[in-house]
Amino acid sequence: MWLNPEEVLLANALWVTERANPYFVLQRRKGHGEGGGGLAGLLVGTLDVVLDSSARVAPYRILYQTPDSLAYWTIACGGSRKEITEHWEWMEHNLLQTLSIFENENDITTFVKGKIQGIIAEYNKNNDIKEDDDTDKFKEAILKFRKLFGMPEEEKLVNYYSCSYWKGRVPRQGWMYLSINHLCFYSFLLGKEAKLVIRWADITQLEKNTTLLFPEMIKVSTRCSEHIFSVFLNIGETFKLMEQLANIAMRQLLDNEGFEEDRSLPRLKKKSPQKVSVLKRDLDARAKSERYRALFRLPKDERLDGHTDCTLWTPFSKMHVVGQMFVSTNYICFTSKEENLCSLIIPLREVTIVEKADSSSVLPSPLSISTKNRMTFFFANLKDRDFLVQRISDFLQQTTSKIYFDKEIVGSLNSDEVFSRQSSIISGSPQRSLSSTSDTDGERQFNLNGNSVPIATQTLMTMYRRRSPEEFNPKVAKELMKEQSWKIHFAEYGRGVCMYRTEKTQELVLKGMPESMRGELWLLFSGAINEMATHPGYYSDLVEKSIGKYNLATEEIERDLHRSLPEHPAFQNEMGIGALRRVLTAYAFRNPNIGYCQAMNIVTSVLLLYAKEEEAFWLLVALCERMLPDYYNTRVVGALVDQGVFEELTRDYVPQLYDCMQYLGVISTISLSWFLTLFLSVMPFESAVVVVDCFFFEGIKVIFQLALSVLDANIDKLLNCKDDGEAMTILGKYLDSVTNKDSTLPPIPHLHSLLSDDGDPYPEVDIFKLIRSSYDKFGSIRADVIEQMRFKQRLRVIQTLEDTTKRNVVSAVRAIVTDTAFTIDELEELYVLFKAEHLTSCYWGGNSNATERHDPSLPYLEQYRIDFEQFKGLFALLFPWSCGAHSDILAGRLFRLLDENGDSLINFKEFVTGLSTMCHADLVEKLKLLYKVHVLPEPFFNEQEDPDSAFEATQYFFEDITPETIHVVTEVESRTKSETEDGFVTVNLRNEKVEKRPNPRDYRHYIRMWAQEREPKLESIKDLPKLNQEQFIELCRTLYNMFSEDANEQELYHSTAAVTSLLLEIGEVGKQFISQALQEPGSSHDNKSRVHPKKENQPLHYGQGDSFCPILDGMDDEKVASSELQDIKLDGGSPKDNGVSSAMLISDDETKDDTSMSSYSVLSAGSNDDDKLQCEDITEDTVLVRNNDETPLPRSSSIDKDWAITFEQFLASLLTETALVRYFEKAGVVMARITNAKNVRMMGKPITSASDYEISTISG
Repeated sequence: MWLNPEEVLLANALWVTERANPYFVLQRRKGHGEGGGGLAGLLVGTLDVVLDSSARVAPYRILYQTPDSLAYWTIACGGSRKEITEHWEWMEHNLLQTLSIFENENDITTFVKGKIQGIIAEYNKNNDIKEDDDTDKFKEAILKFRKLFGMPEEEKLVNYYSCSYWKGRVPRQGWMYLSINHLCFYSFLLGKEAKLVIRWADITQLEKNTTLLFPEMIKVSTRCSEHIFSVFLNIGETFKLMEQLANIAMRQLLDNEGFEEDRSLPRLKKKSPQKVSVLKRDLDARAKSERYRALFRLPKDERLDGHTDCTLWTPFSKMHVVGQMFVSTNYICFTSKEENLCSLIIPLREVTIVEKADSSSVLPSPLSISTKNRMTFFFANLKDRDFLVQRISDFLQQTTSKIYFDKEIVGSLNSDEVFSRQSSIISGSPQRSLSSTSDTDGERQFNLNGNSVPIATQTLMTMYRRRSPEEFNPKVAKELMKEQSWKIHFAEYGRGVCMYRTEKTQELVLKGMPESMRGELWLLFSGAINEMATHPGYYSDLVEKSIGKYNLATEEIERDLHRSLPEHPAFQNEMGIGALRRVLTAYAFRNPNIGYCQAMNIVTSVLLLYAKEEEAFWLLVALCERMLPDYYNTRVVGALVDQGVFEELTRDYVPQLYDCMQYLGVISTISLSWFLTLFLSVMPFESAVVVVDCFFFEGIKVIFQLALSVLDANIDKLLNCKDDGEAMTILGKYLDSVTNKDSTLPPIPHLHSLLSDDGDPYPEVDIFKLIRSSYDKFGSIRADVIEQMRFKQRLRVIQTLEDTTKRNVVSAVRAIVTDTAFTIDELEELYVLFKAEHLTSCYWGGNSNATERHDPSLPYLEQYRIDFEQFKGLFALLFPWSCGAHSDILAGRLFRLLDENGDSLINFKEFVTGLSTMCHADLVEKLKLLYKVHVLPEPFFNEQEDPDSAFEATQYFFEDITPETIHVVTEVESRTKSETEDGFVTVNLRNEKVEKRPNPRDYRHYIRMWAQEREPKLESIKDLPKLNQEQFIELCRTLYNMFSEDANEQELYHSTAAVTSLLLEIGEVGKQFISQALQEPGSSHDNKSRVHPKKENQPLHYGQGDSFCPILDGMDDEKVASSELQDIKLDGGSPKDNGVSSAMLISDDETKDDTSMSSYSVLSAGSNDDDKLQCEDITEDTVLVRNNDETPLPRSSSIDKDWAITFEQFLASLLTETALVRYFEKAGVVMARITNAKNVRMMGKPITSASDYEISTISG
């Protein structure tokens, strides 16, 4: 390839000159090519790997040099001698004569550089290659990566690092390549080459440790091995990237989603690091945005644009707080460097003015931001204020246009036409008719009108909790004091989303939120207020769309509606139940991946008590999608991950209790019930809502702290427990005794306490003291530490679930596919390959959408399905009949046969059934499978198929009706039968069973029918339809291609030729009997002997225009009727002895000439040379032919429609040849093919070693 000219300091160091002229030099790297260069070559190869030299990939290069200069310039490189020679010859013919015209060497250099750059630009333009930000050095690394590991272009390299891989006690210095889906390592030291490829989806543990032997190392564990890497230049950066890529792989296993590159990244600056790729920048930006969103509870689609150090003036403390400003598409945020001192969120939709104030020595580079609620924020010490203001202005302009658009929609509610048009743009909802709305408390009020649905605009607690004057008591007074404290806080720190959040805010939350403000504060601290503000009308649209829709989620919701806080009066009537139904159903339609999960009803019912219906919906969105990720999916992965985190925290913070809890197995039981419902199902209601208050403010760390406090408070009693039941009873009683003495709510009986025994009452525990104790003892738990633990546990949990699924699939296969002879290990490996093929299509492309081929609601055997392209790849690697160029055609036929429901997809059960038959079935079953795949009525493979044969095959494969019960009769026969039988017959073009109309009182008839249906239908070889001449040709092609890699190839070809000749003779005999029967006057026959008239001059086509010699019926009808058929025999003579009239096998293999004759076997159609059936090699371009004269056969002919054979004839003929019997009786060795398939998928080439995941060491 041509390269942008780059100066070379030492032209001849480690290079050998092969060609030279006054201006150009062609060189080869030492150690490459013939001889290998001896010891010097080994040393050069080692240096190339260690020093990351491009010569490892491109061992040839062309240098430019002027005669009087010592400077050299690289202008081209090549991976092969042929490639570099083409470049050299082009320069000799096009540049040398031109260069001799110039007199100045500088002009020559300028001309050569410009010419090479022009060639590169022209090549990029012609091949539609767009410029990217990847440096030339990184592009070289991409070429190395693809060449060394056989990866396709779809596999994107993220980055590569120098490190050592430890194999035993020997370190191997090399390079680690990190791509989106694989971790790869390559080393070449003194002739020893080592490769390692690991899929991220196979990693079970990823750790960064420090030991005495390995000061800084990264340990990568899979199910079968451990790998240790060390001596990194930047181990922190490497490990973070590895974590991120492993997380992407786990997300793919969980959600079946592939990685999509972000194309909107800004251009790379010239001064940026040289090795940073576009993908690495993309992943870094994703990681920063994820931390940013988690820190400020922002929507999932918010992306961080940048951050800078600054100071914020805090009017409540009269001081400048040092921290960082974060700017994103829709928000400006600030957090202090001192934790919990001050944080701020300013949505751009609230901003009115952004202006630069005058700088001074006290306030350098100040910036003022004003909002709609008349708050002004002063930032100072901004390093690049002008650029920052420009970015904020750009985002403000985008936000303002969105606001104007939303106002136009809201302001035109009275116009049905305008509203329906605009709402369809925003939410894609159908047209709806709404009455005029009034803005109350800043929100849209929807009333019932036409087909609209009522949406509650008040909290359920407000409706069912009316405070009367006589209720005034100390508890009410304390509640009013809380309200007053919050109002004072709002006055000082601001109210709403732009409020200053300080330690004072945390103190107020820990003391409890007032019930009248709880919904507002939940919305504020969870960030749900932002999503609700930016999606006006979204919830009502979802509610309307979900009306009258039913699926599995809605059924589960209906079942659980009356189990949601049944003791609370708000959910003892239709108003509360209806609101709960609408919220849960709307979320199920918003997020079908989650749909509905148990425990969502309990949490949502509490949200509805304190928040309006739409607010409760957005709180549920924040809970399920951001604050408790993956908690509420079908496998509660998030809860299982946090269960593992809780076990780690128990070991670190309550070590004396850890062993006891592990022995009792209590943690796995309590954590799911505590975490999924945020203690709402195990605590009294008035106490649990205080936990929810703290959770919305602090996040998941509050739940961990509280759980540890509960264990710590009962440590002595738990240590004395003898079983898990006793431990659960102790913890249940303790949680039942947690009270909220400040609550003004009437006591609500708790379900758990109602079911407990009547033993001694547990001492009451104040909820506020318990929460305060959790902060005092376990407040040191940090959110970033929890996220690190979550990553570690996520790998373990998802891989454990994958192993469980694999075991369930294997068990189901052995239970359903009872005739399979595969071992458990073989089935597990087959499932891994089958699923890997499915996942590969997610990131390497495929013909169908991966999400359409995965349905978690189906049984394990049917969840993952593959299409034909994926099946074709597995067929070539695993199935023993996949040989030669005919393999894809046979794969297509088998795919159609296995696809029982005709959806062009096959599941694992169908896949294993086909492979098991081909490998382990007996001789008859294998031959029956081979026969079936060729008798399929498939237009794709056989456009000119005989209608009779297609009709018969369709009856067999798709109607599942045996020939004995099928009657296709003529109108006369139908009339005759209807007159003679006591019943009726329905005659149509479809296959109907002939039934007698039973006597209404004869119930025994129905009992017999029911018994027959319950009996398993045994397939008989007599049921198989006949094979016509064209299908027989395809069967012969398959047989001739099947043995191309067998050790007994010669003998099998002879046997196949003999069987083919015999079957041709049998078909001719059958055709003669039919012809004679047709000529007899007054002959009558039923449907089985009925034939279609022969169509003259019907051309035979195959596939996409393949041309081959057609089958000729050389005799006319009179000659066929009168002539005697000759015996077909195997002629062992050579092709030369038999001449052109002999039957010969013509091979079209690429290693032979098109006109050469095969010496495998020769078929003769009798002793008469004028009436012989010539059998050419059954490949893509040749078929069986009959030759009646010495002239070449014409290319246009017709298929003999009267010719046909049965499966019994095919079976009997094949049994006459011992070689074919031995071949089909031989069991297939699956494990070796599985090992080879794994290596082909991972390394791009087959090997014979036992494991493809171990390092393959090759002596150079």
